[in-house]
Amino acid sequence: MFALQLPKVSRQVLGEDIQVLSEVLHDGVNLAVWQRRLPAQIADFADGLLAQGEPLAQSMTLELPRADSEPNLDGLVAQYADLPGQAAFLADVAWLVRAYACLLDAERIGLRLRALDKAMCPRFHVDHVPVRLITSYAGVGSDWLEEGAMPRSKLGQPDEEPQDEALIQRLDAGHVALAKGEKWRGNEGRGLIHRSPQPPAGQRRLLLTLDWLA
Repeated sequence: MFALQLPKVSRQVLGEDIQVLSEVLHDGVNLAVWQRRLPAQIADFADGLLAQGEPLAQSMTLELPRADSEPNLDGLVAQYADLPGQAAFLADVAWLVRAYACLLDAERIGLRLRALDKAMCPRFHVDHVPVRLITSYAGVGSDWLEEGAMPRSKLGQPDEEPQDEALIQRLDAGHVALAKGEKWRGNEGRGLIHRSPQPPAGQRRLLLTLDWLA
C-alpha cells in the first residue's frame, strides 16, 4: 500500500523574542519575524533622517572573515552625522549584520539602505535569493501573504491579488523579518509571497535589507 504524501505547506513564525529568527532554518518555515520595538533613540534618528526629505540609496558588500566580525559600515548615513542617534543607528545595523551572519554562517553580505516614497516592488512576488533580512526603521513595513491567500501561478497578475485586507499581513516598523526565497535548498516553489507597500501620501519609509552572498 502506498503512503499518502500530503502537500507541503509553508508556515510563518512570529514572536517578540529574538530567538524566533532561528525558526527560519527549519524546513517548512518561509518567514520568521522578530516583532521588536525600536529603541526611541534609533526610531527618532530614522524619523529625523526621513524628515530631511533627501534621496537615500546606499549599497555595500560586507566581507566578514568570521561571522562575529565587526562589519565595516564606513560611509553609511555619514551625511547625517549631526543628527542625534546616528551612532546608535549604526550600532544597530552592525548588530543585525552580525546576527544574520552568525545564523547563516555568511562570509559576504549585501546591504541596501533606502528611503522610499513609493512601492519598490508593488506586485506580490517571491525573491530568487536564499533568505533576505527585511526591516523598516520608519514608515510602513512590508506586506506578505500566508500560504493559499493567492495562487502562486497568478503572481504578477494584479487582478488576481487579494482585495480583502484581512488576507494581507503587514510588518510594523522595527520588526525584523527573515524571508526565504526560491534559492533556499528545499524551498523551491515555496518562497515567501510579499510586496513593498505604497507609503501614505507625503510619507516615506526607511528600508534596510541584507542578502546572503556567500
